[in-house]
Amino acid sequence: MLQVLLTNDDGIEADGLRALRRALSELDDVRVVVVAPDGNRSAMARSITTRRPLWVAEVDFGDGSVGYSTDGTPVDCVRLANLGLIGGFTPDIVVSGINHGANLGDDITYSGTVAAALEAVVLGIPGIAVSQQAAGAQLNYVERGSFDFTLAARIVARLVGSLDTVPLSPKTLLNINVPGCVPNGIEVTALGKRVYRDELRLEKEEEGRRRYWIYGAAPGYEDVPGSDLAAVAAGRIALTPIHFDLTDRPGIEALGQLDLDKLIAP
Repeated sequence: MLQVLLTNDDGIEADGLRALRRALSELDDVRVVVVAPDGNRSAMARSITTRRPLWVAEVDFGDGSVGYSTDGTPVDCVRLANLGLIGGFTPDIVVSGINHGANLGDDITYSGTVAAALEAVVLGIPGIAVSQQAAGAQLNYVERGSFDFTLAARIVARLVGSLDTVPLSPKTLLNINVPGCVPNGIEVTALGKRVYRDELRLEKEEEGRRRYWIYGAAPGYEDVPGSDLAAVAAGRIALTPIHFDLTDRPGIEALGQLDLDKLIAP
């Protein structure tokens, strides 16, 4: 039996997680366990909780099954499950989502949704992160509008159901983004490049301190064919394989040309 850990960063009550749980639960020979934050933890990236213990509570889904909520982060959720929170359960794959809003290009480094799936890869477990735009949304952070997660949930369930024939590498994170329209196709993509337009804006000033906004301007993107940003902008679903090896291999060779002994000489 395939053991699936389902988590997210929008919280255990989020519609995206609930839709994906229902779709995964319909698969044969699959056990789905939900461990998710007890509230919204968006944009927490790979934050972990180290200076206090974590609360965990059972959450009744109303269909005879329960999940587990915690006051920790998305990464904490994966750690809790992998360390034995639920008796007899060790995840074979971690699925994170469905996030309310896209996670594309450089934005994945901020995303709690992607971070949870990335933690799986760190632990040697395949990970899938899935995100969806709101209906009619652009490629920015303003996710006004409604969400219909039916298609995204079905795609992920079919993908998980096919892992016995086409397994994911434990070194691979698959980042899935669904557009906020009826998709006109599906594409394997590379990560794209965001164009950030953040600005420092003074909101309030009082004695001894000031309050600033530094985020909020809608970002753009480089329209590069084959990128996840370009695919979603064109109404296609983007499947982007990602790995955790951040080493710059050419950089190793370049630094090897330095006289390193000179750097530590008396």
